Amino acid sequence: MDQHVSVTSLLIVVTMAFLTPILLYRIKLNAIPVVVAEIIVGLIIGKSGFNIVHEDMWLSTLSTLGFIFLMFLSGLEIDFTAFSRSKRRETLPNGKKEPNSFVVSSVIFMGIFVLSLILSYIFVKTGFIENVFLMTLIISTISLGVVVPTLKEAHLMKTVIGQIILLIAVIADLATMILLAIFVSLNDSGSSNTWLLLILFAAGVVLYFVGKRLKNRSFIKTLSTGTVQIGTRAVFTLIIVLVGLSETIGAENILGAFLAGVLVSLLSPNQELVHKLDSFGYGFLIPIFFVMVGVDLDIWSMFSDKKLLLLIPFLLIGLLLSKLIPVYLLKLWYDTKTVIASSFLLTSTLSLVIAAATIGERIGVITEQMKGTLILVAVITSIFTPIVFKKLFPREEITNKKIPIAILGANQITLPISRELKSGLYEPILYHTQIKKDEKQIANSLFDIEEIPDYSLETIEKTRVFDSEIVVLSTGDQELNASLAIKAKEKGVPRVIARIESPEFEQNLKEHDVEVFSSFMSTKVLLRAMIESPHVINILTNQETALYEIVLKNEAFDGMSLRRFPFTGDVIFVRIFRGKDSIVPHGDTELQLHDRLIVTGSKEYVDELKNELEFSEASKRFY
Repeated sequence: MDQHVSVTSLLIVVTMAFLTPILLYRIKLNAIPVVVAEIIVGLIIGKSGFNIVHEDMWLSTLSTLGFIFLMFLSGLEIDFTAFSRSKRRETLPNGKKEPNSFVVSSVIFMGIFVLSLILSYIFVKTGFIENVFLMTLIISTISLGVVVPTLKEAHLMKTVIGQIILLIAVIADLATMILLAIFVSLNDSGSSNTWLLLILFAAGVVLYFVGKRLKNRSFIKTLSTGTVQIGTRAVFTLIIVLVGLSETIGAENILGAFLAGVLVSLLSPNQELVHKLDSFGYGFLIPIFFVMVGVDLDIWSMFSDKKLLLLIPFLLIGLLLSKLIPVYLLKLWYDTKTVIASSFLLTSTLSLVIAAATIGERIGVITEQMKGTLILVAVITSIFTPIVFKKLFPREEITNKKIPIAILGANQITLPISRELKSGLYEPILYHTQIKKDEKQIANSLFDIEEIPDYSLETIEKTRVFDSEIVVLSTGDQELNASLAIKAKEKGVPRVIARIESPEFEQNLKEHDVEVFSSFMSTKVLLRAMIESPHVINILTNQETALYEIVLKNEAFDGMSLRRFPFTGDVIFVRIFRGKDSIVPHGDTELQLHDRLIVTGSKEYVDELKNELEFSEASKRFY
């Protein structure tokens, strides 16, 4: 009978986790993070609602694994290239010089932590909570799981303000997780000495160097495909080893999982592996954990305690003040709306608050009701802060926004291409090693060429190459092209195109999501197409009838049918690619975000349409 109840509860939880994102999509509540919606669903089916789910061995095990994997992905989300990225400080639209992202972010976080400590003393003095350290961690933490998707959706990850917001969240995530581990070792009577944490971090350092040494070995690449998938196996082994080591030395298992995520992030995994891990975590284990968080919350017991009820608005105000006052430093460079909007987004808390509250309740520092109150406040912040951020963040209309393209290597292919691209929506910059004086005068009169001493990584990092939307590598050295292409992807460049003539490099680059072209293959394919399909080639090469690809990123057109499409002009929708599906467009076909639209028409009108569809309302800000 117990086994039957166990499977029934698991069935309900998994089914609700499956239906939640579908319901959010159907009722168009995209502003609410899915994980928050899963907690709300848990409230409905758990102790606060119909009470039809009861925790047992199945759910307890899967929920714990979900929590561990969530902490692993939190560590994996940390982009350490943000700390080392050397970018030229340019002039903002208001005429002021860009701030140093890392310095400003560090100062702001220190301000957040100090203010959180002061607010925690106030909460202790007023009798709301007894432990200053725990409350300081809860107030100062910031949810990367809310900040990162919100910045990506707003297309702000590449902007200076986006980098500052991201860095503040990253520093807060790292600092609060380490301090949480120290807090547990100091307060848990069953824990070992704090210095034993050094063993865990030492093991992490050793595993990092082992992973770095093995990562590019040929046999590892061979075993990474088919049924072996050695990379995925290595990640799960790393998680289990560090989680086991954490528990052995008396630390929390989530610290080991978080450290595993940090190590994998430092090793710069390819995007395919990250996608697999995200799919497994957010597709199965993590939804179960968040639903169970809601199931275990008893809101009615909180409401029966007037002190806990009063704590909710006071804590929300405290969370906002702890971010608003330090972030106001950004007023030196940005307008008031930008500063306030950034403060609201940084107020979001979720994963680490749940971790801190759960651990605090387990070791007897706070009550179960207090744990529920803290989690409820975290859920509330995760609901309203992204919405307020989107409403408040200033929207500046863009005029002829150009997509930056960096082209390395000036030759007979790249020179004419850069000139043709410049007449459209693109802003190409050619980087080339020093050329002769007589050639320089001719080249600079026709093309924008930025001379660099060499193509070494150190030289490239001093330019704006890795800050471009598209990087094209067409130097005469294909090994150099391959190595720089991989480095560009690791630096977060969205599209990287490399000129590779030998097939031996091609497969490895494709695994890193690098696009490859070669003179020989291009010529062969073109000649065959001219023989077999001459009219198709005419469509592709004729400026007036060419095919163009437009990616729909403007939220205003999401769900709009082509019949209601407001733009009329010399353009025809030929095909719509949605994921792996190819759709023949009709009047009733509804557009969806991230659709790839294949259109044909006059270049001027296509450029205008591309400018409107490829930049969301949120992205019309700092360009």
